[in-house]
Amino acid sequence: MTMTDDKPTTAAPAPEIPEALQALLGRLVGEVGAVFTAPLVVMGERLGLFRALAAGGPKTSAELADATGTFERYVREWLSALAAAGYVNHEGGRFWLAPEQAMVFADADSPAFFLGAFETACSMFADRETMEDAFRSGRGVGWDEHDGMLYCGCARFFRAGYLQHLTADWLPAIDGAVAALERGAKVADIGCGYGASTVLMAQRFPNSRFHGFDYHEGSILEARRAADEAGVSDRVTFEVAAAADFPGQGYDLVTTFDALHDMGDPEGAARRVRSALAPGGAWMIVEPLAGDSLEENLNPVGRIYYVASTLLCTPGSVAQKVGLALGAQAGERRLSQVVRPAGFRSFRRAATTPFNIVLEARP
Repeated sequence: MTMTDDKPTTAAPAPEIPEALQALLGRLVGEVGAVFTAPLVVMGERLGLFRALAAGGPKTSAELADATGTFERYVREWLSALAAAGYVNHEGGRFWLAPEQAMVFADADSPAFFLGAFETACSMFADRETMEDAFRSGRGVGWDEHDGMLYCGCARFFRAGYLQHLTADWLPAIDGAVAALERGAKVADIGCGYGASTVLMAQRFPNSRFHGFDYHEGSILEARRAADEAGVSDRVTFEVAAAADFPGQGYDLVTTFDALHDMGDPEGAARRVRSALAPGGAWMIVEPLAGDSLEENLNPVGRIYYVASTLLCTPGSVAQKVGLALGAQAGERRLSQVVRPAGFRSFRRAATTPFNIVLEARP
């Protein structure tokens, strides 16, 4: 018979988690929560939940479901998740949006409207297998190959910034641009996408004529629809055309909004812009905010743009002729190396915002 010690055994202490690991895990909890919440935000906009929540004061889940024709039990969970995220407010079984939350989630004409960013993020998940294949093969992924949510998401994301800055800050920063536009100028908007920038300029400057160009036919169709809805079709045209060979001459102003780095041949585009400008004309280039080194871009804004560059911008450029692949964080110095050789003697930073740099190029 074997004698055993009847003293209670003590479990070994759990290994201590290093402080750096604890900090990383703590940050990841918040970030994974944000990732999980993104589909709910997009659904909330499409189902009209945000708009209904912004109207008429605090609501119960049953009242919100009734107002939107949705299933109360799902709405209750949706509200709880959004309240936990801090995107909606809750007290005593009722939920509501504060004014700043309504601007971000419920008002598509707000300069703070952020739904487009969530739609873009969801489209990236939808494209995961396509991008995995591209990583292995090195092939490009054209703009037309992405999930359809991307186009609307990008248009909405950038439009918010254009609403806030385009006519108030950016155009006034280009020497003589506002005066020329008020008199009546001929403008080409290259890489116009859904036409948000073109339409906003046309609304502000009715004496000028605007010509939007984009190689993506689906975007051009949406841009024409946007111009009709805004009542500016009498002074705006949209055509399918590549940046390196868009039609027309004698443009007083050429604009490129968040698009130069996406082009397969930005140097060819720069040469075409130079040849299309009227004497005294200018090229306004709006690009994502970026420094000239990786270290300068290791920040929250740079993070967003590097992700977009990995999954959208760089593959899009590789899919086109030349495939220079500047990337969304090219920076002012690298952009000048693209623009100046085309015959632009003047190249300067005209304005800066939290998400963009505005550059002015002149022959």
